[in-house]
Amino acid sequence: MKVYRLLLSTAMVFCFSLSVFSQSLNSQAEQKIKLLKEQVAKAEKKGLPVEREKMTLCTAQTYLTFADWDEENVVANTKYFKLVSIYKDQAEEMAQKLADWERNDVIKMLDSSIITVQKVLRGEIVRKETPKIDWARVKHEGDLLTFNGRPVFVADYTWKQEDSNWMEYYGAQDGFFLTPSYVINKKGDINPAKLTELRNKPDGRLGFIFINNKNVPDWAEKAYGPGFKMREDTYTNYDIDNPGARKMMGALIKGTVPYMAGKKYSELGYMLCNEPHFYTTTNGDKLDWASGPVSEFTIAKFKKWLKKKHQTIAVLNSLWKTDFASFDELKISIPIDIRLQGTAQWYDWILFNNDRVTQWYSWLKSEILRYDPSAKVHLKIMPNLWSDNKRGHGIDLEALTNMSQIIGNDAGAAYNKMWGPTQDWEHDYSFDWREMCMSYDFLKSVSPDKIIFNSEAHYLSTGRSRDLYMNPQYARATFWQAHVQGLSASQIWYWPRKTDGSLNRNPGKGYGGSNNQQPRVLNEVTSTLMDLNSFSEEIVLMQRQRKPIRIFYSETSAINKSDYMDGLFALYEHVFFEGVPIGFATENIINKQNHNDWDMILVRNTEFVTQTELDALQAYADQGGTVIVDDESLKKNEYGIAMPGLIGKHVQKASSIDEYKNKAFALLDDNGGLPEIEVKELKESSKKVCAWKCVKDKDGKLFLSVVNLGKDQTKIHVSYRKDGSDVTGTDLFTGRKVMSEISLEKYGVAFIQIESQLMPR
Repeated sequence: MKVYRLLLSTAMVFCFSLSVFSQSLNSQAEQKIKLLKEQVAKAEKKGLPVEREKMTLCTAQTYLTFADWDEENVVANTKYFKLVSIYKDQAEEMAQKLADWERNDVIKMLDSSIITVQKVLRGEIVRKETPKIDWARVKHEGDLLTFNGRPVFVADYTWKQEDSNWMEYYGAQDGFFLTPSYVINKKGDINPAKLTELRNKPDGRLGFIFINNKNVPDWAEKAYGPGFKMREDTYTNYDIDNPGARKMMGALIKGTVPYMAGKKYSELGYMLCNEPHFYTTTNGDKLDWASGPVSEFTIAKFKKWLKKKHQTIAVLNSLWKTDFASFDELKISIPIDIRLQGTAQWYDWILFNNDRVTQWYSWLKSEILRYDPSAKVHLKIMPNLWSDNKRGHGIDLEALTNMSQIIGNDAGAAYNKMWGPTQDWEHDYSFDWREMCMSYDFLKSVSPDKIIFNSEAHYLSTGRSRDLYMNPQYARATFWQAHVQGLSASQIWYWPRKTDGSLNRNPGKGYGGSNNQQPRVLNEVTSTLMDLNSFSEEIVLMQRQRKPIRIFYSETSAINKSDYMDGLFALYEHVFFEGVPIGFATENIINKQNHNDWDMILVRNTEFVTQTELDALQAYADQGGTVIVDDESLKKNEYGIAMPGLIGKHVQKASSIDEYKNKAFALLDDNGGLPEIEVKELKESSKKVCAWKCVKDKDGKLFLSVVNLGKDQTKIHVSYRKDGSDVTGTDLFTGRKVMSEISLEKYGVAFIQIESQLMPR
């Protein structure tokens, strides 16, 4: 009994100590909030911009409320930490410490903000004002979102509640949710409550329509046959090749879209699907991730597709090495074994899978346009389906981007790796930037005149990447670089908390260690968006830069080669860090876009091409365009049959990525296409890690953006390319003068106006 009383007493003392400590942290935070408010008031009296500090005050109050809830809900937070691989073994400890960790993070954030605003008051920091964006007045105009005649960049969070304070600083996106279950019967009637909601919904603010493709009603399965519901572990829970799919989705569109036509809340478009993927592959006896079966409707469509492509069964049999008597008797095992990659059978199925999916979304688009002629569509495509090697998912990124009026995606980056083998990026870089940068350069090459809308931005966390103790500067680095690459609008993943800190729905595996527990990360994201909007014209100039170096992308080789995208990335990476915008070329880009938009096309690791792809490259070379190609590329058609390759005086050979780079930049130099300034990294390693761009505005002013993607602090030297002389400039975040040598911390971002070079006497 004495031991029990001693333990109980000790526990009570410990809990009392924690409570006192928490009260002390809250008191410290409140004192700092009071001080920051006083400093903000002083700055406002002087007419100084303090929107960032006001945002920080809102963030502080928000997370102190969150911390209070977390302190009272250790059991709930333990449950969610257990779902995260790197936290599951210490989930209870993480949950117990979370509230005070958040309070400490708030205090750090307030301290930093107080120091900054005091420097503003003393004139040590001079900042450009950031606009207060009214989402009801933001317009979509071509490749821009505009507000009051200026470009703007907007962001919100998935699931965030419509709280007025939150909407002022963290986004005020509007929209509407559609799902097949709103169609209540075979006649196509719409749920009356949803119709009433639509009829009463005001014009609202800038937003988009989320078309869900799950929640298929039971009546549809009965009406359109067993198997109409399928692939229910993906985001499309029905057979897109079943004629009933057009009837069900046609009824949904017909019954709802007329009410949304021309509304502000639909101006960011109709999102046709959340993360579409239609994997149909196995690896031996093991089903690949998200793979599933297809129906007899799909197989019948495939047979028609094959007949149109090959004309006779004899041709198909010759390529497939089969002896089918007719197309009707053709058989194929689906899901298809990935070990067949490189065969005619594999190529035909994978290409067909792409075509049928593109055809489906083209039909959805046409139906929406019937009822809203001004509609724009997009898809939340996972860009890693393009930037990674694996094919078989049904997503032709180029075709679907061409089809869309807005470039939809859910690109991400990786701060760390919670599980799995070591990744290549971990050797040289502080985060994984391949998907974000390479895919955005591809998307902007395909459709340069469209905005990029990331409707589920995974820069802060993914299924494989999470860290409660994330360096907030990482958030700045990723969001800044994404916008420089072309991003205009984001819905960030994610915000599952209510205003009292409680969870508004089951947040699942994504919650523990995420941004709703990271005050300084949210603050940095918002501050970065404010800075981007302060200099939106200059960022748009970077987005619109001509891409003189184009890397040839062939869907044919991507289908047939298991390492195709790794080979393309190796070349992309090698030329990425030289301040020259990199783009891509495809058969369609070569045939449909102005060749003056680039100086050369680099073809590497592209063994397989169709005749039309080869013809496009040959025509470009015949017209005087430079093509640099290795010995491996352009050797075979889609079925492995030998091809003649490229000929002509404008075709150059390269045997290594160094040779590609040297020849490309020599040609750019001859053409006067290199940047006016040069950025050199001052370190022993030759591996470059600083991504930079330089643009000149209409008044002749030079602006330089640099982001350190490396694992360590990096020093750079900035000089004028013409004579190698040192530059001077102004740090646009602080108004301070900077010299030619600049130190960038890990995740460091610099944005500098370069002073004009003085003419020699």
